[in-house]
Amino acid sequence: MPPTLSLSLVLVVLFFAAVDAHFPATGELPTFREAPAFRNGRECRNRPRSDSVIHIAMTLDATYLRGSVAGVFSVLQHASCPENVVFHFIATTHRRTELRRIITATFPYLSFHLYHFDANLVRGKISYSIRRALDQPLNYARMYLADLLPATVRRIIYFDSDLIVVDDVAKLWSIDLHARVLGAPEYCHANFTNYFTHRFWSNPSYAASFKRRDACYFNTGVMVIDLWKWREGRYTEKLETWMRIQKRNRIYELGSLPPFLLVFAGDVERVEHRWNQHGLGGDNLEGLCRDLHPGPVSLLHWSGKGKPWLRIDSKKPCPLDSLWAPYDLFRHSPSLFSDS
Repeated sequence: MPPTLSLSLVLVVLFFAAVDAHFPATGELPTFREAPAFRNGRECRNRPRSDSVIHIAMTLDATYLRGSVAGVFSVLQHASCPENVVFHFIATTHRRTELRRIITATFPYLSFHLYHFDANLVRGKISYSIRRALDQPLNYARMYLADLLPATVRRIIYFDSDLIVVDDVAKLWSIDLHARVLGAPEYCHANFTNYFTHRFWSNPSYAASFKRRDACYFNTGVMVIDLWKWREGRYTEKLETWMRIQKRNRIYELGSLPPFLLVFAGDVERVEHRWNQHGLGGDNLEGLCRDLHPGPVSLLHWSGKGKPWLRIDSKKPCPLDSLWAPYDLFRHSPSLFSDS
């Protein structure tokens, strides 16, 4: 064998060994450093426990686990009373035990519950969209929170797994929903024709859904929900109805968002835009870098195709990904080519 070829083969072997060390084998979940213990200050001790508990729901899966862990860490780090925050994690049957172990090891002092989401609830109702991640059953779990969580949980904040909170989450928790079921930042300049197909708008009965409604776009990755009112209004069934129509007639292209717009747009309690600086992951096709929207920031949301942990690992981060990095507890494997 020529010496140059032999050297090339050695370099190839070393390269793939380094890749295997950095990216775990298929099916292996990432490991994380243990987060510090965040404790309540004196100002928290005089508050009745039942009145001060903040309930947050998030999904857990292998693909977005690194983002979920960063999100939890960010909430605890900025919370005025971190021990009053209770997380409600939703996962499918697959690897639920491993996910519980990882959360317990990473956040030993965290109050949390882990619920099973039956993917069969939505499997027959999902139609393909413009991005595969939007088609996963767990992406629809937010529709079933009122069924999954105990009846004693009256209000919940739902967070996506690709965001970080940089403010006290108690401020978001305390908003007044008035008579409404759901609160979220709204964007009334959005063009609704972009979210639905020509088949939707050409059908008079479908298009009439938005008549007499001041319908505005809202991102479903950050929502404050009154679960009691949700149950009373049977909103899960209303969302499922639109999913069945979509399955027959294909009236939209984007995952779980359009049903929420059809059911709630025009009847959402407005939350300050600072609580969802979304779109930092770019669009759903290319995931290009984006800038922050004007105004103050309490929450950064990498919705879109580009996720900060993937861009950082690929050595192609966007400028704003540096704001996510301090909350990344992922335990990197040492590289064969490093000096350490």
